[in-house]
Amino acid sequence: MKILVLGAGVLGCNLARNLFRAGRDVTLLARGAWGEQIRQNGLRIKDRFRPRVSVTRVPTVTELDPAVAYDVIFVAVRYTQIETVLDALRASRASHIVFVGNNVRTSELAARLPGKNVLFAFALSAGHRVRDRVASVDLRKITIGPLAGAPSCEALVGQIFDGTKYKVVYEPDMGDYLLCHAAFVLPAAFACYRTDGNLKKLRGNTAYLNRMIDANIEGYRAIRNAGHEILPKADQEFEGAAYRKTCLRFFRLLCATGLGRLCVSDHAMNAVDEMCALNRDLKAFFDEHGAEYPVWQELEAEAGRYLT
Repeated sequence: MKILVLGAGVLGCNLARNLFRAGRDVTLLARGAWGEQIRQNGLRIKDRFRPRVSVTRVPTVTELDPAVAYDVIFVAVRYTQIETVLDALRASRASHIVFVGNNVRTSELAARLPGKNVLFAFALSAGHRVRDRVASVDLRKITIGPLAGAPSCEALVGQIFDGTKYKVVYEPDMGDYLLCHAAFVLPAAFACYRTDGNLKKLRGNTAYLNRMIDANIEGYRAIRNAGHEILPKADQEFEGAAYRKTCLRFFRLLCATGLGRLCVSDHAMNAVDEMCALNRDLKAFFDEHGAEYPVWQELEAEAGRYLT
């Protein structure tokens, strides 16, 4: 199986490294000075919880050549950059296209790639680039699958990840999963913008953290009331006290430790365009279905100049 990872940000670099080290035939598409750095010195990743920088000699290219017969293309670019690669994906010989990362317009995107088997994935990987390397927290867990009603791709997913160190969660309704993920992560992005990227400013601010949870619940309620499933299933009792307690504990941890920077604010501050686009499109979904989301709108307003 020949695999291309299109995009050399944190997600793409970790994915390419992990698959390559498991013996997969993987190529990484990386452009510009960063791509040249990888070609000359290898893909260098410093994992948060490991003492040394890993160096992996992943083969790289600068363009998606339509003549090359890739079986699977993982598209690991920002939500706002997807439009720029669609023509190349349509022209490619790959049968299977997997979009990795945030997305709330999955059905529309799949429809724009006729003849392709389109899947979506979300990997638990975060971090930022530092000079010649990626500084990363990579939990090696990926949730992946097609849209609801599509034929099962479980065998394909198993073939791709068998023998890797990934914990793979197969999800047959990635459209609803990613809608819910956006409803969870955007209030955290608003908090990053309110504090100019320093979540430690919210340490001890239980009132604000509870408002973040209120906004998340508004989003989940809108998604459920529009006829979609709340995913993961562990979040389906989102209006209960246990859910609020779990979320509050999680947000307190992010605000009290460096994990808040690596797991949330690094991406939010370096991908303001993506968060703005996700917020715009998710609010359009809310409005289309007549949802009310006043706390969400308050937090958005408090984010100030970032979301203008």
